[in-house]
This record gives sequence, structure tokens and C-alpha cells, in this order.
Amino acid sequence: MKLVSFGAAGEQRLGFLRGDDIVDPLRMSGDPAMFRSALAFIRSGDKALKAAQVMIGNPLKSAMIARERVTLAAPLTPSTMLCSGSNYHDHNAEKANTPISGKEPEFFVKTADCVVGPDEPILFDARLSKKIDCEVELAVVIGRPGRHIPVASALDHVFGYTIVNDVTARDRQVRRTPEGMTWYELGSGKAFDSSAPLGPCIVTAEEIGDPQKLALKSRINGELRQSSSTSNMIWTCAELIHFFSRNFTLKPGMVIITGTPAGTAWSSDEELGGKGVTQPGLVPATRYCLPGDVVECEIEKIGVLRNPVVQAGEAARSVSTAAE
Repeated sequence: MKLVSFGAAGEQRLGFLRGDDIVDPLRMSGDPAMFRSALAFIRSGDKALKAAQVMIGNPLKSAMIARERVTLAAPLTPSTMLCSGSNYHDHNAEKANTPISGKEPEFFVKTADCVVGPDEPILFDARLSKKIDCEVELAVVIGRPGRHIPVASALDHVFGYTIVNDVTARDRQVRRTPEGMTWYELGSGKAFDSSAPLGPCIVTAEEIGDPQKLALKSRINGELRQSSSTSNMIWTCAELIHFFSRNFTLKPGMVIITGTPAGTAWSSDEELGGKGVTQPGLVPATRYCLPGDVVECEIEKIGVLRNPVVQAGEAARSVSTAAE
């Protein structure tokens, strides 16, 4: 099952992908308490899943909407995104590392304020950063609550999976001493407007199967920058669920993002400790993202998340003009 959100800003509603169409559950007389949003649906558990399966299997013609006729939004706007950095062996090999890199999960947080949906702009604001980097990441959507969750049962708490582009301000993130020590400032380097494009859909766990067997890749202006597999994670999805549940009671609708593989622009930035490692088959980055670039993040069984990079002031003027 694939969940999407669609509609104008402030009026988004839940839908289910069925081929090239979207099934609108509210047009099928679905209970608004369960079907008004992805979060309401996730919180409603098995009852909602069973009802949705019936709708998708035998939809009313009046409930079918051509996907090309609607604007997709982020399928979910999580209040809390728990994030793990430095979680791929090959990414750690291409950059400067901190003393804990690869030894324990690096823990930072993004909020709902960071989230944008498919085709929405990643804002380039030189007052914040001149080194905007993009990272394709598998995102785990929590479905069942829990605290101190054992690794062995961690995937039982997963509702589904989606794609996140962990947009990063490298010149805010990476700090280096004259002696060569590196540390990361993961607040301003990771959490800012449009730093978490998310989508295009949430795929339920049973359709994904083993989350450690998914191909993932990113392209910038059509050039293949990242191409790897979730099997190259240092800590698995189950281990990250266990790790984050030590600090928080994980709740339905929370999202865990799981790190990125090699191929980032950071790898070519000697000033910030990039090691210039070139991965076979990839087009090495020669610069960070700039306005006019188009970023595509793709994960097997989920789809492609596409976002343009836009000058922050131009994006603001565009929104103002549309509102008028």
C-alpha cells in the first residue's frame, strides 16, 4: 500500500496510489477520523489498514483521481524526525570524521519546519550557507508506540518507509581545529527551512520486506552522484529504532532517517576534510548545490523524490505572487 497526501496548501488530504490513479478514501465514505490525514490513518492501526485494502481493491469510479491532475505534498509532516549521521561505511571513507564516527550512531533532530514535499523548492540562502549538500536517505515511519524497544522486535513497530533528502549546510556543520580535530555542529548544519524534502509516498512495511536490501541513489541535474544499498548501513533500521527508543517513547508518525552513502559534494571539499574518494560509476561532485539545480533521490520500491534548488528570495516572491 502506498500513501500520499495531495491538494492545495492547507487543504491536503490522504490518498492511496493505485497504478496511475489516487483513491480518495473520503469519496468512498471513509471515516474522517481514520482517513483525514496520514497521521490519523497510521494512528488508527489495523482497522484502518483493512478498510483501505478494501477501498483500493474495489474503488468507486467517483473516488479515482488521476495522479497527474493533483499536486502531491509531503505524505506526512512528522513533528519529530530522529536522525542518524555517518551510518554508511563508504560515506565515512570519503570525509573527515569525528572521534565517534562509525563507533556509535550520530544523533540529531529535524522538525516539521524542515519538511517540504515533492517538487517543492530547496531554498538556497547564502546568509545561512554557501555549501548546501544533498543526501538520499531511507526514512522509517513508526506505526506502533514503544520505549526501550529490543532490536529483535523493532521492525514490528514500523508502519512503513519513505524517502528523505537530508539537506545539509556543510559550512555550518563541519568544524575543524588548527590541530586537525573535526567535530560536527548538527543543529544549524542540519535543521533549517526546506532541509527535509520527504516523499513522494509512504510504502507500508509488508510491501518493502527487508529494509536492508534496498537500492538507493541520487542524481543532480541527471548526473548519478550516489548509488548504494541499505545493506551498507553500519547500524540497521532495527538497531536505530532500538537506539532512539532509549531516549524517546517512539510514537505513531515519528520518523527515523538512517544516513546516506558515498557521493556527497562534501567528498570533494578539501577545506572541510573531503578526501576526494571517487566511487565507481558515479559522477564526482565539483561543487555544492546552487539555484537552478534539480535533485532526485530514488529508493527501490518507493519511487523518486524530486526537488529544485531555488534562491530563497525568489521562492518567497513566488509564494507571495501565488497568494495574491
